[in-house]
Amino acid sequence: MPEPLISSLRTVFARLCDRAVRILAMRDHSEQELRRKLTMPVRFTSSGQQQEKTEYSQEEIEKVIDWCYQQNWLDDRQFATRFIASRSRKGYGPQSIRQALQQKGIDRENREAAMCACEIDWSNLALETAERKFGAPLPQEWQKRIKVQRFLLYRGFFMEDIQNIY
Repeated sequence: MPEPLISSLRTVFARLCDRAVRILAMRDHSEQELRRKLTMPVRFTSSGQQQEKTEYSQEEIEKVIDWCYQQNWLDDRQFATRFIASRSRKGYGPQSIRQALQQKGIDRENREAAMCACEIDWSNLALETAERKFGAPLPQEWQKRIKVQRFLLYRGFFMEDIQNIY
């Protein structure tokens, strides 16, 4: 390969690596999320002037993703575990979390392994979430109970966990 072509390939790789590092420095991402963000065309500006949008080939993006795996910056199972912990702290149930992980591109094996490893008492979490929303002694009147149940179903809890809080 001619020397200018080799140096231009290195700069493309370096630019993509810099972009991946900036993306991953903000928060954890799944492989699919990172791939989507790297695929989106970007405008590079220098001294206030805009240039054309730069699109990268799938081969270049694949090299950067492999590099991120080698650096241990990208790990779908670790991402899923952290995501489950974060969402459960916000009061979301297992169904909602599984669906969100699926939308983020986490495969079934990693989703289920992370859900099993999280050791969350979903019934207790449903109770805490309901008490945070409706007050410490949960309402016993049937109309208000239905309201609590609807809220918890919306948050992604199973009916079994909801029934355990009453």
